[in-house]
Amino acid sequence: MKSKFLSFSAVSMLMLVASASAADILGTWIATIPDNQRMGETIFNFRMEEIVFSFRVDGEKLTGTVTDPDGKYAISEGEMHGDEISFIVIGGAGGGGTTLAYKGKVALNEIKFTRAPKDGTGQQQDFTATREFLRHNDYIHRQIITPIQPPPLR
Repeated sequence: MKSKFLSFSAVSMLMLVASASAADILGTWIATIPDNQRMGETIFNFRMEEIVFSFRVDGEKLTGTVTDPDGKYAISEGEMHGDEISFIVIGGAGGGGTTLAYKGKVALNEIKFTRAPKDGTGQQQDFTATREFLRHNDYIHRQIITPIQPPPLR
């Protein structure tokens, strides 16, 4: 009896450690970074670009979308190993039609990213994305379902 309890405890602890090692990135993350493609000649024209990341994880496979002012792009070749993520965005996300490789390290409510053109040309850019939480009065769209009316009494 005691050995069954000890083996059950050991299995439970292993499951707990395995689940704690994978970071939770499900949801929406927002980063505000300098927009190098649209920056003007002077410092007064300095602009910021907002990038929205939406992630889904299935085991070690990472999928989702990246949205920037130019459009919405699918994540490809996404992987997640513990708190390290990497993925490719093809044809956009501030890259002017280039393929960008993203690498990131996930903390509790932020991801420290590095992105660079996949072909090795261009500069590497470091930035941080933070988790987007619902605020108190945010509207959550829910489908309205009308209840079935009982038949009339006879």
